[in-house]
Amino acid sequence: MSIQIKTTDILIVGSGFSGCVIARELAASGHNVIIIDKRNHIGGNAYDSYDQNGLLIHNYGPHIFHTNSERIFKYLSNFTEWRPYEHRVLSVVNGEQYPFPINRDTLNQLYNLNLNEIEAAKYLERVREPREKIRTSEDVVLNSVGIDLYEKFFLNYTKKQWGVDPSQLKAGVAARIPVRTNTDDRYFTDEYQAMPLRGYSKMFESMLSHPNIELKIGVSFSDVKSTYSDHHVVYTGPIDEYFNYCFGKLPYRSLRFEHEHFTNTDKLQSVGTINYPNDYEYTRITEFKHLTGQQHSGSSTVKEYPQSDGDPYYPIPNDANEAIFKRYETLAKNENNVTFVGRLAQYRYYNMDQVVGAALSASEKLIDRFKN
Repeated sequence: MSIQIKTTDILIVGSGFSGCVIARELAASGHNVIIIDKRNHIGGNAYDSYDQNGLLIHNYGPHIFHTNSERIFKYLSNFTEWRPYEHRVLSVVNGEQYPFPINRDTLNQLYNLNLNEIEAAKYLERVREPREKIRTSEDVVLNSVGIDLYEKFFLNYTKKQWGVDPSQLKAGVAARIPVRTNTDDRYFTDEYQAMPLRGYSKMFESMLSHPNIELKIGVSFSDVKSTYSDHHVVYTGPIDEYFNYCFGKLPYRSLRFEHEHFTNTDKLQSVGTINYPNDYEYTRITEFKHLTGQQHSGSSTVKEYPQSDGDPYYPIPNDANEAIFKRYETLAKNENNVTFVGRLAQYRYYNMDQVVGAALSASEKLIDRFKN
C-alpha cells in the first residue's frame, strides 16, 4: 500500500541553488510551491546572462562547478548538459605570473630551482613553520609552506578578500587551497569538473519548469510574509535579517564587480583567472571565454573588488561570528514552520555542490515530514 502524501503549500525565499533544488524536489513530490526572489532574476549569485556584446558572463563573479559527489553531479545532469572544464589560475607576484595553487613549477620558477617531486616535498618541509595546533588560516599556510610563500601569495590576498588578517580567520578558509609537489596546475582536482553547457540560468530555468512551481521575482519576503502566513517557509536568505538583527548583524564580505569588454580580441589571458595578491584593489580578473568555451570576436572580463558593504556573499568564518550565529540558530530551531538552508541562512562558506547537497537533504526531511 503506497503512502498518500498530503499536499502542502510552500513558500521558498530565494531562487539560488538552495531554493531551486528544494522547489523542484517538493514540486515533484506533489506540493504547491511559490518561489520568490527580491532580485529581478533567478539563480542567485550563480546567475549568468549575455552582455550587450553577446558574450555569456557571470554577473556576480566566476562560478566554477566541481564536485566529488556522483549523486550531486547526476542530479544536476537532469537539468543541464555539461561542458568539461578544468579551471586554472595564475597568481602575479612581483610582475611575474606563477601557477596557483602552489605546485612544483611555482617553486622552480619563483626560486630558479630544478626540483623533482621528492625534492619539492623536502624543500617545503625545510621552509615550513610547524604549528602544534592549527587554529587559524595563518597557521595552515605557515605550517605548510613557511613565511616567504605565505607573504607572497596568501597574506595580502586574504586581507583584501576578507578584510581581516589570516590570523583572524578559521583554519578552514586556507585549508581549501592545496599545496602540491607535482606539476598539476588545476585549481580543483575533483572527479567531476564541468560547466553547464548553456549556462547556469538555463539550468535553473529547467529546474523551475514544473506545473507545481510558481515563480515571482522582484518580490521581498517582508512584502509577502503575511500573505503566505499559512505556508511552510523555506528561507535561504541571511538568518540575521530574518530575525530583524536582534543579536546584531552577522558580518559578511561583499564584492563589487567591474565588467569590461574588449573588441577584436580572442583571449586576453592564458587561463581563466589571474590573481593579484599584492597589487591593486581588486583580487582577481576572470575571462569568461575560458569558462564557457564560447566563440566570439571579442572577450569579456570581470574584476572583483572585495568590500564590507553591499549584498552578502561570504560569511566571515571566525569564533566571534560563529558565536553570534549560534544565537540565531537557537531561534531558528524554534521556528517550527520555517526551514533554514543555504550559505546565508546557515552562515557557512559552502561550495555550490555543498549547497546542492544540503538542499537535497533538507528536501528529503521536508517530504518525510509532510507525509505525516
